[in-house]
Amino acid sequence: MTENKNLNTLAESYNTDKLEHGYIKIYEKYFESIRNENLKILEIGIADGKSLLMWSDYFKNSTVIGIDIHKIDIKEKKLDRHNIKVHQGSQSDDKFINEIIKEYGNFDIVIDDGSHLRKDVIKSFHLLFPHLNNDGLYVVEDMQTSYNHFFGGNPFDLKYSNSHMNFFKHLTDRLNYQEIANPFYISNKYDAKITNVSFYHNLVFVRKGVNDKLSKEVINHSYENMKFNEKSSRTRNSFKYYLKYKVFYKIYTFFFMIFTMIKRLLLLRF
Repeated sequence: MTENKNLNTLAESYNTDKLEHGYIKIYEKYFESIRNENLKILEIGIADGKSLLMWSDYFKNSTVIGIDIHKIDIKEKKLDRHNIKVHQGSQSDDKFINEIIKEYGNFDIVIDDGSHLRKDVIKSFHLLFPHLNNDGLYVVEDMQTSYNHFFGGNPFDLKYSNSHMNFFKHLTDRLNYQEIANPFYISNKYDAKITNVSFYHNLVFVRKGVNDKLSKEVINHSYENMKFNEKSSRTRNSFKYYLKYKVFYKIYTFFFMIFTMIKRLLLLRF
């Protein structure tokens, strides 16, 4: 019986490499409270199938779906269990991923342990995150490849490159999108849909959820409009505060934006 075994014990019994990478203790913190729920879990990358077997035992009431670009012999890998489903296809193939979504609907957990290539990691996130349930988790393993140019990463420009680590770093701005005091702000498709982004050694967790709390500092991304409304309603001196916030502050904001754009162009930060 496996029902009383913790994740670390199961990882040891199946000898999954998630143990040596140090992921198991982190996973258990997230998964222990939901292990008995009826979930749909998608893991990208099957390889020897050991992690699928571990998830099958740990999430005994759930459906565990594994996808891999290579053909997997489920009998040889002992994956012919009632709660394991295996499919062959590429993680960045729109048609294949849409077929998986059509068959299973939304997921509660997605774990990307696939190619670890920048293009695949980012493409898979774009394809699958919209089909993650609220409060669901999207996990990407082996993020060390973001620092390796042979995987599409960039070890020479850690801050401004288009690596997959920087992609997830930039998602942290989606947590605070309401606070961005830029009246020219263009909405991002992940605004209001992410409640947490957590980074660990070579591991990233993104939690989906409703994040639409309004800012107390800006209104529609304008600090000037917020302060004008606040000051004029309190003092009833609209003209004074109109000049201050709607004219002088907005002129300052405009020139600050132009200065920033010129600096980005000169430094080739697109």
